[in-house]
Amino acid sequence: MTNDTNNSAAQALPVRIIGSSLAVSALGFGAMGMSEFYGPSDDIASIKLLHEVAERGVTLIDTADLYGRGHNELLIGEFLRARRTLYNAGGLKIATKCGIERTTGGTPPRRINNSPEYIRSCCEASLKRLDVDCIDLYYIHRVDPAIPIEDTMDCLAGLVQEGKIAQVGLCEVSANTLGRAHRIHPVAALQTEYSLWSREVEDEILPMTQALGIGFIAYSPLGRGFLTGCLTQTDTLAEGDFRRANPRFQGDNMIHNLILLDTMRDMAARYGATPGQVALCWLLAQGDNIVPIPGTRRSAYLAENLGAASLTLASADLALLSETMTPHAVHGARYSSEGMQGINA
Repeated sequence: MTNDTNNSAAQALPVRIIGSSLAVSALGFGAMGMSEFYGPSDDIASIKLLHEVAERGVTLIDTADLYGRGHNELLIGEFLRARRTLYNAGGLKIATKCGIERTTGGTPPRRINNSPEYIRSCCEASLKRLDVDCIDLYYIHRVDPAIPIEDTMDCLAGLVQEGKIAQVGLCEVSANTLGRAHRIHPVAALQTEYSLWSREVEDEILPMTQALGIGFIAYSPLGRGFLTGCLTQTDTLAEGDFRRANPRFQGDNMIHNLILLDTMRDMAARYGATPGQVALCWLLAQGDNIVPIPGTRRSAYLAENLGAASLTLASADLALLSETMTPHAVHGARYSSEGMQGINA
């Protein structure tokens, strides 16, 4: 079984600093798909891939209590028990989230809950599932507009003082909310969707993180797989894959969006790379505080994603990609209204 004895096989990846002091690999790993949302998965295969993630030098693994109703954190906890030496030495950092409460048979199926009591109970449960004494980076998954962000940050600051979390993060908040939160307690990282086909953050939010020294963790950096160029028809996706109902993958939207990939395909061929590597390289070039967290369940795709860290695109090509895939060029919303019910804030 893979364990700490082969840590020497770890590959060196560039390092980026999240917030003031959290050093992580320039590319992290998003573990969500190992539990749900993208069709069936296999726990044994997932654990094996997590070990490969560590062996390839990735030091930031991202999860949430929402994913699989705690299943994802339990998977990572099992993995960490075999990597305890590496984790204790600071060679792995775990980020998890709370703040979205799943209902049982309710409408909506999820609701935002940022009450101090709920945050504290979630933190305790995550510590237990992950089998750690302190969570390296703890996010509020979505912000509850009914609770002042100052009250939420006070609660998180208390968890830092108690040694239960090391760094505070927020997800999908406005620049104004981020600034208010940061004044109460330092926000180490903001996690928001960002990729060539989701660029709304560039107007206010990304500049705010750079001005305040906040790390930007980019989830879905490959456009939920679209930017790899491997998807051509939504109906080939597995049952249970939420992209089957995602507006950007539907009908005329999909047909239009596929045309946008032509420039990236041509560029990838010129560089001897893949479209996905070009997309990740472009994202890394948008700021030194950006850490994309692509996820996968396949070893080959993991290796491909990490290969983007050694790719360099000419400034003219970076500009061409930016000009080709503008926010107005992409057709379809990021989520369906049903998919964001009880989450969007």
